[in-house]
Amino acid sequence: MEPVSRGARKQTAPDTESQTSGLHGLVVRTAFGLIYAALFIGCLLLGTLPTALFVAAMSWLCCFEFFRMMRLDGKVPNELLGLTAAVLFPLSALVDPLWLTALIFLLVLTLGLWYVFSPRTRIADIAVTAFGPIYTGFMLSSIVLLRDSIDGFPGALLPIGVCASLWVSDSFAYLVGSRFGKHKMVPKISPHKSWEGFFGGLFGSVIIWLILLVTGLYRIDLAFAVITGLAVAILGVFGDLLESRIKRGVGVKDSGNLIPGHGGMLDRSDSLIFGCITAYLILKIGGVI
Repeated sequence: MEPVSRGARKQTAPDTESQTSGLHGLVVRTAFGLIYAALFIGCLLLGTLPTALFVAAMSWLCCFEFFRMMRLDGKVPNELLGLTAAVLFPLSALVDPLWLTALIFLLVLTLGLWYVFSPRTRIADIAVTAFGPIYTGFMLSSIVLLRDSIDGFPGALLPIGVCASLWVSDSFAYLVGSRFGKHKMVPKISPHKSWEGFFGGLFGSVIIWLILLVTGLYRIDLAFAVITGLAVAILGVFGDLLESRIKRGVGVKDSGNLIPGHGGMLDRSDSLIFGCITAYLILKIGGVI
């Protein structure tokens, strides 16, 4: 047997190191993903108030990361006002959905006053200050509304199912896309997303909604479950693409580094932002909640 050359050893070492690093990254990502999901589900099971507090914290972190990215783009948001609104949106959902509308009014009114009496403030600063808390806190407050819509265990299971449909959709999209993905969706925004992964994600979301159907806890039929599963997954993908577009626009890979293996809270919540409010609106309009 010929001895392995020194050059061959140098070539094989990086491959082994890369595989080890990749495996370690997967373990870290999975572990912290499970911790996040366990905390989230635990709050949903405990009740509406713990859910609102958890979502308020999520909203604050998401909005903070959004403002950080906007500063990299030269914008100067009013962080005190924007972050306060981001926290108040989920908490106001505890009282009455009408308060969400009132809070949007107060936010726009306050921003208008700031703009009128602060000559140095640009309209772009006003725009990002308004968009930040609406994009995060207002949209995520739908999770609180879902949790508060039905009493008891069914009320906890419904938002868990909605979030699970988005998480499973994301996992199915990754698995199918990494194995069969050949046709890119929007390579200039998210180069790893494929149409094959997209349809795999739709399938994963529908599975969760079919599980909610067979529990018999909700007034939904087969067609409603399938349509809702598809709509939630599609809007979840849009939320992912929107955040990717924001990051690409300011030149960052992740919105933050809060969750090892996942990036920031906004990276972890981007699909929930649009997917959960889509589910809430469909369930509300359909008379399920």
